[in-house]
Amino acid sequence: MASDDSVGETAAGPRHSSRPGTFARAWAKAVSGTSYLPMTQAQLEALLQRLTERLAAALRAEPFDPRVGHQVGAELVAAHIASAEGLGRTVEIIQLRLIRDLGLVADDVEDRMARLLSTVTTGYARALRDRTLDEQESIRRAAMMARAQAERALRDSESRFRHQATHDPLTDLPNRTLFTERLTAAIGEPARGADRVGVCFLDLDRFKVVNDSLGHQVGDELLVSVARRLRLALPEHLVARLGGDEFVILVERTTRVDDVVQVAEAALAAVGEPVRVDGHELTVTASIGIVERPVTGTTPGELMRAADSTLHWAKAAGGARWSLFDPERHRTELARYALSAAIPAAIDRGEFFLDYQPLTSLRDGTVLGVEALVRWRHPELGILGPGRFISLAEETGLIVRLGGWVLAEACREAESWSGGPTPAPFVSVNLAVRQVHRPGLVQEVRALLGRTGLPPERLQLEITESTMMSTAEEPVQALRVLADLGVRIAIDDFGTGYSNLAYLRDLPVTELKVAGEFVTGLRAPTVDPASRTDERILASLVSLAHALDLTVTAEGVETAGQADRLRAIGCDAGQGWYFGRPGPADRLLGRAPALSTAAVGADGPAGV
Repeated sequence: MASDDSVGETAAGPRHSSRPGTFARAWAKAVSGTSYLPMTQAQLEALLQRLTERLAAALRAEPFDPRVGHQVGAELVAAHIASAEGLGRTVEIIQLRLIRDLGLVADDVEDRMARLLSTVTTGYARALRDRTLDEQESIRRAAMMARAQAERALRDSESRFRHQATHDPLTDLPNRTLFTERLTAAIGEPARGADRVGVCFLDLDRFKVVNDSLGHQVGDELLVSVARRLRLALPEHLVARLGGDEFVILVERTTRVDDVVQVAEAALAAVGEPVRVDGHELTVTASIGIVERPVTGTTPGELMRAADSTLHWAKAAGGARWSLFDPERHRTELARYALSAAIPAAIDRGEFFLDYQPLTSLRDGTVLGVEALVRWRHPELGILGPGRFISLAEETGLIVRLGGWVLAEACREAESWSGGPTPAPFVSVNLAVRQVHRPGLVQEVRALLGRTGLPPERLQLEITESTMMSTAEEPVQALRVLADLGVRIAIDDFGTGYSNLAYLRDLPVTELKVAGEFVTGLRAPTVDPASRTDERILASLVSLAHALDLTVTAEGVETAGQADRLRAIGCDAGQGWYFGRPGPADRLLGRAPALSTAAVGADGPAGV
């Protein structure tokens, strides 16, 4: 290797000046476009000029150290000149131009150049490999982090969705779904000590009034307040909102009914505290149905149905209280419901029929009229009296259809009683409240009379005092129209209702039927003070009725003594077992042999 003084000289003579800048520009031009370079052209040229000077220094250095090439190759990769094309052009331009452009003419410069290019290539390859590994590790770590973040986000999202799916959006209490899950789990854990379980089904009393009078926004705020109070008062129990103003409390691992009763009383106390909502001072009460039983043999559905039924018992008793589930009462109500549901089909199948009870003159013993009383020939339960099904029909509204059938059947049968040696009696039919208030009553009666041919004066419609306790004019007007047609109008059970005598002046009443409670007192001896009081009351009612040109029929007459005392005070007619038990019309009117008819229970208001 020549000394530094001889470097740059040619064999022909003088030394040429080095031009690293010229080479660096050529190098930059060669590698431009081979990779994405995050630098300007000037910055690239400056970098390569620095690397050119290092290569030149390495070629001149004594002793020669080719490891400088490793560093140059690594810096190229660090500068993002990191493609196979970039390396190829680098090797090519260094091999072709570096010695010439820098004027290097030493004897072993070609050998040095070859070795230096080899280390540049090796350094480049190692740096590229290391960078690739680093990038792969970064990608792996990034992927792991991204996966962890995605899993965390998924868990958070699932948690949010789970919360939304199992909680009420208004109060943030658990909803029906979560409550059912917890109740199912509680019932399914008898082996873990959960032998008994309790439920309190809570409903706010008259909450609809709050919504209707103050608006749904106030109602919603009230529900939120109630939810908060229940949660604070019962932190150890699951409190859920089922919807509307219904809440339910799960009492797990109970030992006796008192455990659940204490929870119910705490809930009532918490709800009953006055609360201020949107400027309004509100005090609300609640009704609660309580069920507590062993978990064995029950299901969530049965438990909740029982709680719901019991809640209705508390509501029916006036609210602001709790009621405890009674299995016997529940069975009775289920039977009543089944009976109620069977009424429409029973009408269609012709299972109902009429018996009649005479209204007998106390003056001469003649039958003035008969009251139609409906019976049900039930295919499984036998003959049912009206006390078994009339109240059900009234509760469900089926009384309109059933009462319409009774009226039509009574008119049809009564028309066939005419033509005998004595005047035919009138038929008396009870009308339920819903029938009286029905807009089409007049048209219905007029059509029936026309279709059956029954004279209007032989039809009597019985209504109760409570039926007319209304400000509506339409029912009164309907009765006036019917009276103008000739139909008789009677007040049934007179003296047991409101006893408002004003309607006797306003209504076209034909007859008063005095309630049997007063007649019962006449069975006692006349010296009995209570019996004499009842007799004076009856005498006053009879006197009042006669002053208004009304006839009076006493109900519930069972003895000859009662009949004699009623006759003595001027009562017109009597009805009761003394004169005849309910039975078929032919038997009562003496038109066929007597038939044996067993008593089937008390006959209710609607004759039905």
